[in-house]
Amino acid sequence: MKRVKRLLIIFAFINWGVAVCAQSNLLIFQTDFGLKDGAVSAMKGVAMGVSANLKVFDLTHEIPAYNIWEAGYRLYQTAQYWPTGSVFVSVVDPGVGSARKSVVLKTKSGHYFVGPDNGQLTLVAESLGIAEVREIDETKNRLKNSNESYTFHGRDVYAYTGARLAAGAISFDEVGPSLPAQVIKIEYQKAVLENDIIKGNIPILDIQYGNIWTNIDKSSFAKLGLKYGDKLHVIIFNEAKKVYEGIMPYATTFSAVPQGKPLCYVNSLLNVSFALNQQNFSQQNKVFSGPEWTVQIKKQ
Repeated sequence: MKRVKRLLIIFAFINWGVAVCAQSNLLIFQTDFGLKDGAVSAMKGVAMGVSANLKVFDLTHEIPAYNIWEAGYRLYQTAQYWPTGSVFVSVVDPGVGSARKSVVLKTKSGHYFVGPDNGQLTLVAESLGIAEVREIDETKNRLKNSNESYTFHGRDVYAYTGARLAAGAISFDEVGPSLPAQVIKIEYQKAVLENDIIKGNIPILDIQYGNIWTNIDKSSFAKLGLKYGDKLHVIIFNEAKKVYEGIMPYATTFSAVPQGKPLCYVNSLLNVSFALNQQNFSQQNKVFSGPEWTVQIKKQ
């Protein structure tokens, strides 16, 4: 009998640990709303109404309007550095009120992502892995008296559900019904090596400085057999149109080349990037980012 009691206590402790996993009290908001009006403040107010003990943070509210791809990249860029159990609410939702699903993605890393399933979860699903996806049951997880509001799901559904999950007011199972372990994905060029040419995507800019960040990781890049100082032939395309072609050295940092000259380097995420020393590569060469932007690199 004592052994049975001990086993019951152990199982109860395990179940408690699973339930607490989502109760980090860490709630991180991302939107394309900007901060010129009260939309973000309203979302935070809803969260505080769920629990004043929540720790609420901003990822960014400066995603370009309707830019689902950039929203997805910013989640990918930052989520890995947050503790297990952190809850991200991402609201870049040009299809608000349409048939797109409202979901919570639980990744294999133990992070939670709340928002519309419209492609913005592409990169975190790939990088952190999908453990489970649940559709938000709005009959239970929707702000009280908000049923007549159709255009602010960020406040009425996502902030409310995310706050309840982070605060432990609901478990992940109580979000809503389980869905197939997949999300809507945006297609883009993966990093591949073909005939001594490495190809990849330009997912984002280092926006403050105009540097060009690719999705080619350092280990993939190493397959070209490079050493610092080697010259590279770089071609950048927007869809099928060539936008840039040039020769630049592979360098450790910006000061390795004269001011205004191009270089290839590995950025803080250990991905291949391009820059002009103390100038704006993006503006000068009209190179931007998104799933339609691709790059080819070959050793000169």
